Amino acid sequence: MEYKTLADEILRGVGGKENVNSVVHCATRLRFKLKNISKADAEGLKKNPGVIMVVESGGQFQVVIGNHVGAVYDALVRGSALSESGDEEEGQDKGNLFARAIDVISGIFTPFIGIMAASGILKGFLSLALACGWLNPESGTYKVWFAASDAMFYFFPLVIGYTAGKKFGGNPFVTMMIGGAMVHPLMTAAFNAQQPGVPSEHFFGIPLVFINYASSVIPVILAAWASSWMEKRLMKLLPGSLRNFITPLICLMVIVPLTFLLIGPVATWASQQLANGYQFIYHISPAIAGAFMGGLWQVCVIFGLHWGLVPLMINNFSILGHDTMLPLLLPAVMGQVGAVIGVMLRAKDARTKALAGSAVSAGIFGITEPAVYGINLPRRRPFIFGCVGGALGAAILGYFQTTAYSFGFANIFTFTQIIPPTGFDQTVTAAIAGTVFALAFAALATFFFGMNEEAKAGETADSVSPASVQAPRGKTLVTSPIAGICVALEDVKDPTFASGLLGKGVAIIPSAGRVVSPVNGTVVSLFKTHHAIGIESEDGAEILIHVGIDTVKLDGKFFTPHVAADTVVKQGDLLLEFDTQGIADAGYDMTTPVLITNSDDYLDVIPASTGQDVGEQALLLTLLR
Repeated sequence: MEYKTLADEILRGVGGKENVNSVVHCATRLRFKLKNISKADAEGLKKNPGVIMVVESGGQFQVVIGNHVGAVYDALVRGSALSESGDEEEGQDKGNLFARAIDVISGIFTPFIGIMAASGILKGFLSLALACGWLNPESGTYKVWFAASDAMFYFFPLVIGYTAGKKFGGNPFVTMMIGGAMVHPLMTAAFNAQQPGVPSEHFFGIPLVFINYASSVIPVILAAWASSWMEKRLMKLLPGSLRNFITPLICLMVIVPLTFLLIGPVATWASQQLANGYQFIYHISPAIAGAFMGGLWQVCVIFGLHWGLVPLMINNFSILGHDTMLPLLLPAVMGQVGAVIGVMLRAKDARTKALAGSAVSAGIFGITEPAVYGINLPRRRPFIFGCVGGALGAAILGYFQTTAYSFGFANIFTFTQIIPPTGFDQTVTAAIAGTVFALAFAALATFFFGMNEEAKAGETADSVSPASVQAPRGKTLVTSPIAGICVALEDVKDPTFASGLLGKGVAIIPSAGRVVSPVNGTVVSLFKTHHAIGIESEDGAEILIHVGIDTVKLDGKFFTPHVAADTVVKQGDLLLEFDTQGIADAGYDMTTPVLITNSDDYLDVIPASTGQDVGEQALLLTLLR
């Protein structure tokens, strides 16, 4: 129910079902393709407690949610019948070529990112087991696990055929069968039997040159596009009684031969040129290439542009059997982790430490969004230090030409994927040294130079008695909007509020059913369910008062507003009344967070007291500039 509510709110925020062409998800983000992006309420979504960040990039409207994105996606699709298909209306603006390419690539690869990464990690573990002598390559144990790790990549044309078919708006089972034909045992046997460059078979007199399409990427994507293009036109031409089986029949009979005769050879040649071009650029100066990739990778991730490089890495594995780009990303990831560690060690605020700790645990497994959006990017300097550390560390890996032998996304397990078939060598040592350097540099630079203001704020908070603070220049006083018992924010039974992700503050367990203005200012938002209200003070403090936990589900029942959006209010003016008993009887927690949503604009937000009764209009929070 919790995920359904969030999914419904996100759907409204992107302009409703009618504004959505398609939606997919990756490790932490919902990726929408919208018909009219101007109808989406990005700022409103950013204020949603279940949303970490909103990013518009590559023709996509991306809503960053976190590790539970899969559950939210399921609720979204189940409740709205949305699809992953990218079929767009005629005459619609599809964006520039680059944006469309990023959208296509991400739409094809995101559905199987998890299993692809898992397969790469398992391959890495097997390499480690062989290098350490734990397994014998002739043993049944090794063969079973190798088959499990290699199946994804060997049968890549089937997997990509399915997702590409869905993305291009065709029948995904038809395009999957086209991919299956490309790696069928008959075709593989013909490839093994033919002499290099000499046609051994003919298709209606036209010579066939067989190619090993196992692990290939570009040929099947082009074949899937051709099939989907043909299918859409056949569906318009054929009568309804025939189209369901005649259309797939014609697509298979035409596109499969066309793939072996033209699409496959041309795409394979292009794939080889792409791989050779990358190798040429890389070998001009591996160290500079490393610094470039390590420094800019996280910037690309923020805007979703990293998807443009994923097919290049996979293509390198397919054509060359290895890849030198993937290892360069490991210092970039661990540089951001190091910056978060620096924040965690230097910060005085317990909530910041807790949020940083969770971001570190996610970051070492390759999920950097919590670290970047939640900790580093808002503070700017930690993010910059993380990128600099990534550049320096990746330069070390580039100099020693560290290579990966199985695909995955950069994380702590990548170390096992860079072990050569011949065993440990200096490239592995360089990878460890460069990654540790990136992490250590970012952590130390952040600790000493990236947290000066926050550290001073913590010292101020420790040395000042909050109850005695007046309101001199540089300080804003926020009084309690509700009478009740004041509790620490981290004790709220909702991780979104307790983590401080939405801002610093406190919570109140109400003893009376009324909310008054805590400052002189303006009502900037009143939720239509009336359970939450936002106020901006005269000096710019943004305050969110959220009555109860999950009370949005009451749909306004038990709430009576006395103001509207844009109402100018004075401290103590009545904003809202609510039925505490009715809400409690309905089974809802009445704990009411009072948050400063622009906490990053202040050195610190200091609670006057917790664990004690607080009266209406008593001093609640002191904001230090």
